[in-house]
Amino acid sequence: MTLDLPAIRADFPILSRQVNGRPLVYLDNGASAQKPRVVIDAISRTYEGEYANVHRGLHTLSTLATERYEAVRGTIARFLKARHPAEVIFTSGATEAINLVSYSWAAPRLKAGDEILLSVLEHHANIVPWAFLRERQGVVLKWVEPEPDGSLPPEKMLAAITPRTKLIAVTHMSNVTGTVVDVGAIARGTDVPVLVDGSQAAVHLPLDVPALGCAFYAITGHKLYGPSGSGAIWIDRARQDEMRPFMGGGDMIREVTREAVTYADPPLRFEAGTPGIVNQIGLGVALDYMMGLGMENIAAHERALRDHARARLRELNWLTVQGDAPGKGAIFSMTMEGAHAHDLSTILDKRGIAIRAGTHCAMPLMQFYGVTASARASFALYNTEAEVDALIDGLIFCRELFA
Repeated sequence: MTLDLPAIRADFPILSRQVNGRPLVYLDNGASAQKPRVVIDAISRTYEGEYANVHRGLHTLSTLATERYEAVRGTIARFLKARHPAEVIFTSGATEAINLVSYSWAAPRLKAGDEILLSVLEHHANIVPWAFLRERQGVVLKWVEPEPDGSLPPEKMLAAITPRTKLIAVTHMSNVTGTVVDVGAIARGTDVPVLVDGSQAAVHLPLDVPALGCAFYAITGHKLYGPSGSGAIWIDRARQDEMRPFMGGGDMIREVTREAVTYADPPLRFEAGTPGIVNQIGLGVALDYMMGLGMENIAAHERALRDHARARLRELNWLTVQGDAPGKGAIFSMTMEGAHAHDLSTILDKRGIAIRAGTHCAMPLMQFYGVTASARASFALYNTEAEVDALIDGLIFCRELFA
């Protein structure tokens, strides 16, 4: 099925606005996606007529809020094709999710000299929690570099495993180059547990997380057309049993006395305190919206955008694209000699075009490509080929200014 782009674009109120007197061309989706009306309305409806704290009350509003909130666990499970909702742990996003694994699973079992295998493609959120273990426990971070085109062959990751490798932490899709990593081949090729950062991939690719064979899969809501402060991590039930609680507080306990504390069963064991109730409800609506369109249909549309953008960018022989692996997602990082990435972003913004500029929270990858910053255009289900052409026209305008 072909996506009805005019109808979809009408679902996103912000896309009708102008920026600097020009129609908004929003190409910063890799940082955060815009929100459809159904998500905005769900947030308003919850606050206006259905809000209360969850799990703690027997009154009507608390019961309703709890039902709405817990239903999202099932929605996320369907989105990820998880076997059971209890495999889904709510978090504020992928950053908290990865930190949860670092503190609850890795910290108690890793000792000095044990290795965590990382790729140079990783976002800082999948680097810094492991660097904490290096600083505090003497864990070794072992790096695997991508190919020059940004691709990361699974066999290259597997070849780096040693008897001291206790965890592999790898992105499913690079937020800088759009590289899609075959994380299933990595996970199925080893007995070492694999944590996958699905922040970028989940919004672009159909997922069957249990089939990947990984132990942990993190997602973040604000890239999935949902609210910021929402997200989750899928954790295999056997791995959950190996984890100690990360934060202590209400909801994650079964009983508290002066002498002892007993903990609730997972997933509540890892969800201390009053959660982001409305944010998670909004995420559930966003996932329903995406699944209603069909993830295969979204992926096909974005492949067409990627191919059009790739062809147009290759016309600009004065522009360097960092990483252009086959099968990549619709994310393009680029530099122009004589112009800083911030200059490109500022000039394009004057034409109503929103892109990202900087290191994209991926400094090791920037160093790999020998650049201090890049300009990044990242596409979403509501973007059009006409917007790709607007980006190209804007880049040509930048080139003329700096010629």
